[in-house]
Amino acid sequence: MSNPAKSHITSFDGTSLALHRLGEGRPVILLHGLFSDARTNWIKFGTAQALAEAGFAAIMPDLRAHGDSAHPHDPAAYPVDVLVRDVAALVDRLGLTDYDLVGFSLGARTAARAVVAGLHPRRLVLGGMGLEGLAGWARRSAFFIDAIDRFDTVRQGDPAFFAVSFMKTQKVDRVAARLLLQSVGDTDPAELARITMPTLVLCGREDRDNGSPHALAEALGDAALVEIPGTHMSSVTKPELGEEIVRFLSAP
Repeated sequence: MSNPAKSHITSFDGTSLALHRLGEGRPVILLHGLFSDARTNWIKFGTAQALAEAGFAAIMPDLRAHGDSAHPHDPAAYPVDVLVRDVAALVDRLGLTDYDLVGFSLGARTAARAVVAGLHPRRLVLGGMGLEGLAGWARRSAFFIDAIDRFDTVRQGDPAFFAVSFMKTQKVDRVAARLLLQSVGDTDPAELARITMPTLVLCGREDRDNGSPHALAEALGDAALVEIPGTHMSSVTKPELGEEIVRFLSAP
């Protein structure tokens, strides 16, 4: 597997964001999920390599408060929809005018909201996401904030056990993560009318963590639904993830 190149860009407010790149060709921005990073979500299990081998340039930021990007502890660094503003800044800094946009879980929420806010990728992939997940962030956020607040006392059998275990594996900065969780905005289903480009809803067959992918595909004007093996956590480890993204982005 080729080694991605790493650099940093400065976002709209001066925050440093790490950027990983692999491949040459058509730009594809890939946004990872909560508590993850570009390496875990896209590089480790071969999705970025599959894109590179298919003639794409995988552009993979570590989201604010994740990975090698800055983890500010100042609440002022987390205005509403800060991740959407970071993605818009990335597109601007790189001078991208013709690109595709892919997100998984929190990355999918961010990608959808970025399009609603005015970004215009050629094609869009929403991974690990259902209709309810776009509009019901308050409930999801409360679950993760509770996991952070009870971090040292959560034991096996607790509903938060797997979230806490993943945070430990990823060495998550809990102060920054808690602030970020409170910055994510909801997407009203009516706003989905602004998503007009061809869209792939891509979800594990056993993944309903963010609601119904079928309902999300039906709510979008030009969307296809593809299910791959796995749960919310395991689907990112499957080769089918990269294969289906490549297939969709390569279609005429």
